[in-house]
Amino acid sequence: MSEHVATIRWRRESVDFTYDTYNRAHTWTFDGGVTVPGSAAPAFLGDPDRVDPEEAFVAALSSCHMLTFLALAARKRFVVDSYTDDAVGLMEKGETGRLWVSTVTLRPRVTFAADAAPDPAQLDRLHAQAHDHCFIANSVKTTVRVDRPAQDVAA
Repeated sequence: MSEHVATIRWRRESVDFTYDTYNRAHTWTFDGGVTVPGSAAPAFLGDPDRVDPEEAFVAALSSCHMLTFLALAARKRFVVDSYTDDAVGLMEKGETGRLWVSTVTLRPRVTFAADAAPDPAQLDRLHAQAHDHCFIANSVKTTVRVDRPAQDVAA
């Protein structure tokens, strides 16, 4: 149906190449031309000023949920004024002893226009449908939870 391209570039900047000394800094360049500075997570000797793959994974799940939610809300004629999600991913050892991002919890806070807001049951259904239709959530084995979303209605 569609193809998505990312080019990852890394070049050694250290004199030697040992686990403790090689640089983790690299770039992600996407087909639209946007370049994102990437690195390993700080726990793995990465640069905290760059995006690590685990953060990007959490952001991708959150972004996909939000974009799907917005599309569903617009189709139902609910007017969304703002959407904020403080998503959190939990990395832990799995049954095999390997690290994996086992759970991502989304915590969306949505503000609607006063005259075009869903009731709490409709809001819950919108988030459930957004989760069911999110391409990224449908592509991973990680458990993705949506905490009971907060709803604000503009006055």
